[in-house]
Amino acid sequence: MSEKKDKKKILVETFSDERVKGFLNGTPPAGVAADYYLLERAYRGMNEENFLTFIRFFVEADKDLNAKNPQGLTIYQVISQHRHGGEYLDAIREMGIK
Repeated sequence: MSEKKDKKKILVETFSDERVKGFLNGTPPAGVAADYYLLERAYRGMNEENFLTFIRFFVEADKDLNAKNPQGLTIYQVISQHRHGGEYLDAIREMGIK
């Protein structure tokens, strides 16, 4: 039986700190800010708990939470358009970004 497309995909796997830190590395496509790329990749690949841990490491690494995508939007602005983005936004707000 296949999953209905209107069901929220649930990621329950908890990553180790080392696995989360691995998301701090990566090469963005041409024209995409490196810090934005890392944030978007983490958002799309982690559950809320892992994302909160990632955001803490991201800030500790002195990376830019306000980095923008090619359309001029921050990850906060992009996530705020997603109906299931609430807890991800909470993680970013916890670090003082709005």
